[in-house]
Amino acid sequence: MVDHLANTEINSQRIAAVENCFGASGQPLAVPGRVLLGEGILTKECRKKPKPRIFFLFNDILVYGSIVINKRKYNSQHIIPLEDVTLETLPDTLQMKNRWMIKTSKKSFVVSAASLTERKEWISHLEECIRHLLTKTGRQPSTEHAAPWIPDKATDICMRCTQTKFSTLTRRHHCRKCGFVVCADCSRQRFLMPRLSPKPLRVCNLCYRQLMAEKKKEVEADRRQPEPIHSAVLGYEPSSGDDSDKSDDDKADQWPADTEFYTSEVSWSSFHS
Repeated sequence: MVDHLANTEINSQRIAAVENCFGASGQPLAVPGRVLLGEGILTKECRKKPKPRIFFLFNDILVYGSIVINKRKYNSQHIIPLEDVTLETLPDTLQMKNRWMIKTSKKSFVVSAASLTERKEWISHLEECIRHLLTKTGRQPSTEHAAPWIPDKATDICMRCTQTKFSTLTRRHHCRKCGFVVCADCSRQRFLMPRLSPKPLRVCNLCYRQLMAEKKKEVEADRRQPEPIHSAVLGYEPSSGDDSDKSDDDKADQWPADTEFYTSEVSWSSFHS
């Protein structure tokens, strides 16, 4: 289907229509070889509450955004390279059914479909595109994924100290490493995670200690590396071959380590055939 639609007028018109719906707030989507395979509305589990989002599946990227006027205007465009995507089917909850997680190195989130059949179609087409891309590029499937944020309403108390109760005055915060909902006292630290952001991000005290321990091991491992042998010839520098581009207490461990928050009328627009 991709080979059949690539570089056709109908495919160009479909992509142009998507670009037009996002308007100036969106990025250009038309590139040689890119094909729009399908679209549909999925419910995305957001921090405050589940919200409908429009999703567009291309052969190399997944695009989604907020719905202003369906089929006419969207905003808050997000573009996810499919070769960075891993999928995980999730069990139903009382509030949400037909769920699965879209995991990437920068952001992971949960979506749900209107029916089980719709979920199967989405997952099937996504996995086929991912498999084709990885085969084409020779890359291995991504193994590092950002933690999904636990929804605010999942807990009324801090998930680290289990003492602080949230209210209009006591704000909820999210650890960027584990995704837990935590209080300010349990998340005073910041840590630089280049994979997620060029700036240090808020992390809970437990994750901060773990990250600092990992960093210390890396520094010690670098120190054990043998010193490079420099040439005795004056004026010669050996080439490297590189052309480069707040405190916590013992209560932090009270939350069960094996707690799993994410274990493994909306219409549907059929995939193009």
